Amino acid sequence: MIKVEGLTRAYGSFIAVDDISFECRPGTVTGFLGPNGAGKTTTMRVMVGLTPPTHGDVTIGGLHYKNIPNPGRHVGVLLDASAQHAGRTGREVLEIGAQTMGLPGQRVDEMLDLVSLDAREAKRRVRNYSLGMRQRLGIAHALLGDPSVLILDEPANGLDPAGIRWMRGLLKGYADQGGTVLLSSHLLHEVEQIADEMILIGNGLIVARGTREELLRDATGGVATTLVTALDNHQLTEALTEKGLPVHPAGAGLRVNAEPVDVGRVAAERQIVLTDLRAGNEGGLEDLFLELTADTQRDTLPDEATSEVPA
Repeated sequence: MIKVEGLTRAYGSFIAVDDISFECRPGTVTGFLGPNGAGKTTTMRVMVGLTPPTHGDVTIGGLHYKNIPNPGRHVGVLLDASAQHAGRTGREVLEIGAQTMGLPGQRVDEMLDLVSLDAREAKRRVRNYSLGMRQRLGIAHALLGDPSVLILDEPANGLDPAGIRWMRGLLKGYADQGGTVLLSSHLLHEVEQIADEMILIGNGLIVARGTREELLRDATGGVATTLVTALDNHQLTEALTEKGLPVHPAGAGLRVNAEPVDVGRVAAERQIVLTDLRAGNEGGLEDLFLELTADTQRDTLPDEATSEVPA
């Protein structure tokens, strides 16, 4: 478990992280989300002893990182994939890590295979790696000691779509086996697909936290909405209205103030064929994220960029 208590990190008069507290539990993936410069990396650097806190405390498994014996066997860390020694080969990077942790040499081959770096790529100098390859090598190094905790800062940077899907599966499987994962990113869509809980940070402050469903509920004021399209939208409108469910036109379909299961049940009862049925608050989480971190965004979005888009 990772436990952050009243953590503050100041640089002179600038407060990078401002009195934040949260926990990451075993068997879960926690998404740590915020714009660039929100305080995510600073928090992670404090976690692994690279930056001292100004106030507060961070423990991993009840210990400060510096007090964990052979920490690589307990905590896997990837903060900067480009920080690896450029003159070494990928295999050498992992071999040195294995020797430092007292691991058998075969563990290097297992990790290279896990992250899909083949024998030819493993012999190349890191300076000749693409960013995506460096990310894979960094993930391999983080997993080398078979740790119970993973702390990863922007691990999807540089990965292609197939690589991002691979990483999602890898981290979800790791958590399913009891591991604790803290995953930082500014890519909300990628993290929400695997995170059990999300923590939104802006200007060094936690501005929201919870599961995807809890955050969506907050984003829509607790009102469930559904987007639905039928072969006969008029017939579906009448059926839903009779059940007391408010219906509004939305593009080629309808927006209903109800859960998708309730809309589907009404359609099934009336034998109405649906061609589309989905939660209508899909943009709610992104809208909430942008709203809560608006004062830290570098770009000003036009009004229509955050307005509701019909289906």
